[in-house]
Amino acid sequence: MKNIAVIGAGTMGNGIAHTFAQSGFKVNLIDISQTALDKAIATISKNLDRMVAKEKITESDKTNTLSNISTFTDIATGVKNVELVVEAATENIDLKLKIFKTIDEATSSEVILASNTSSISITKIASVTSRPDKVIGMHFMNPVPVMKLVEIIRGYSTSDEVTSIVMELSKKLGKEPVEVNDYPGFVANRILMPMINEAIITLHESVAGVEEIDTVMKLGMAHPMGPLQLADFIGLDVCLSILNVLYEGFGNPKYAPCPLLVNMVTAGKLGVKSGEGFYSWTHGTKDLIVSSQFK
Repeated sequence: MKNIAVIGAGTMGNGIAHTFAQSGFKVNLIDISQTALDKAIATISKNLDRMVAKEKITESDKTNTLSNISTFTDIATGVKNVELVVEAATENIDLKLKIFKTIDEATSSEVILASNTSSISITKIASVTSRPDKVIGMHFMNPVPVMKLVEIIRGYSTSDEVTSIVMELSKKLGKEPVEVNDYPGFVANRILMPMINEAIITLHESVAGVEEIDTVMKLGMAHPMGPLQLADFIGLDVCLSILNVLYEGFGNPKYAPCPLLVNMVTAGKLGVKSGEGFYSWTHGTKDLIVSSQFK
């Protein structure tokens, strides 16, 4: 397997493309927006420059990595002659089902179709294809080039052979794959999102402030960053989407999103991507400034 297509040029998509390309794979990066594709290539180049500066790779490695990536604005064209497609579009079930219908029709029946979904059922995604045995989840962590974990999600019909291939492929990327079964939130977000939601509830109920909550979790629980800062990095809209999947999937009120989270997303306060969430990100990420609404 040497030819890969990645659908979606956002944060996760460009990170996945970067990782595959740096490992020697030929990558077709696909997005309907040429602007998004140009931004993705610029981001990958910038991240490679950081690695060169830290002497983790050479200038030649950077050049080879970038030469391994081609960009496309049409899915059917971009997935021709590949052995694996990794979908990394927005966490929206209708969009993902539409994409998987398209790539199922545009690729050979032997091509493995993977989703980077962080919570949506692989079984549901596979149901719109003619090859449910070849549909699997590859949930990378952000930032993809740095984080070691890949959550490998088996749908109800995913074959042992495909699971084995994707597990070994992940290892070739220098990752640590962990196989899990297809239930709402899988493992990572089934555990993480209720914690983030509880931190937001704690803020909503005025138990403590933003910095205080994050400091307790960093210093008391040895977390590298607090749950509210992490939520800003993930995107509050993504957190809300995942919590809704958990709530609807399990029907348990413990997964119900905090009203404060719902209001912030409705108001467009999405975290880093919008410039403001629990923290203000307009001046970069070095100095955390608590958002004015929480002062």
